[in-house]
Amino acid sequence: MREDPDSPIPEAKKAALLPLRYYPADLSYIVPAELELSANRPILEMPTSTGTLRRMERVGILEFTLQGQQLTLAAFVEEGQPLESLFVPFADATTGTETYSAGRYLDITPTPTGLYEVNFNKAYNPSCAYNDRYECPYPPASNRLSVAVKAGEKAPGV
Repeated sequence: MREDPDSPIPEAKKAALLPLRYYPADLSYIVPAELELSANRPILEMPTSTGTLRRMERVGILEFTLQGQQLTLAAFVEEGQPLESLFVPFADATTGTETYSAGRYLDITPTPTGLYEVNFNKAYNPSCAYNDRYECPYPPASNRLSVAVKAGEKAPGV
């Protein structure tokens, strides 16, 4: 992000915001999951950081255990897009304190088996965390975890 001309971080903010900050990698935040596919891929209008709504198809629900709790996260694709990458926005007990106030994202590659590995160490901030020119979907209520996910990217400047 320091050298890329397409970086979401404005040049004037790079000294303050880089390097990005992460929790130490932790294997306990890599969990197996099953994806229960949605029969009809319902459309959800996700509010975004710019006040618009983004139409997303819920392709399924990831079911997993984290910190001894059975949890779920909905997985999405943009309306009309093929199932090439699962978009999993989420918020957790660190949101707004240690991590970005609007939540974080995971991108997960689909598998032919329905069995997945959810690696929260790869959780990242949306581009709007660095630049309000970007439109970033907010995690839906169904993707707000009650546990603290102390893995992945922290809030800018924390």
